[in-house]
Amino acid sequence: MGKNPGFRAWFYFRQGWSTYFAFIFAAVNTLTVTYYLAIENYPFLQGIFPTFEQYIVIIAFVGVPILVGVGYAHYKKTPSYRAETDVWMESNPYQARVLLNSQFSVNLNLKMIKMIAKISKNEKITDKEIEEMLELQEKIENHITKRTLSNKDDKEFFLATEKL
Repeated sequence: MGKNPGFRAWFYFRQGWSTYFAFIFAAVNTLTVTYYLAIENYPFLQGIFPTFEQYIVIIAFVGVPILVGVGYAHYKKTPSYRAETDVWMESNPYQARVLLNSQFSVNLNLKMIKMIAKISKNEKITDKEIEEMLELQEKIENHITKRTLSNKDDKEFFLATEKL
């Protein structure tokens, strides 16, 4: 951690700028420009929005719910967020590693729970079950020795073993 303080500062700057400053600045700029260049010059629109303050209030009460709905649709109802997440996973090897490690843990835990349940019932673990565990162990060990953060082995291994 902290090996690239310049790039970390650049990342934090971009986050602060794009998430907070640019958002607020763009909202104020858009409201100001649309009111003083468009609404002031059209008497019909000025009848609906007589003052800049009323324009802001009306836009806030109408625009905010619309934008919340658009944001909700982006995350929950359209494929766009899934596509963004796919790109993020492809470009972030750390996240792919966490996903794969979680998959390993879930699969191993499920198999161990089945075996513990059998042992608890004084049932014998079959040779096939032992063989399956050893195969899984071998697959994981082989993968771990070859994987790096720079190759795409984690993603490919995850896709190939989702049904372990």
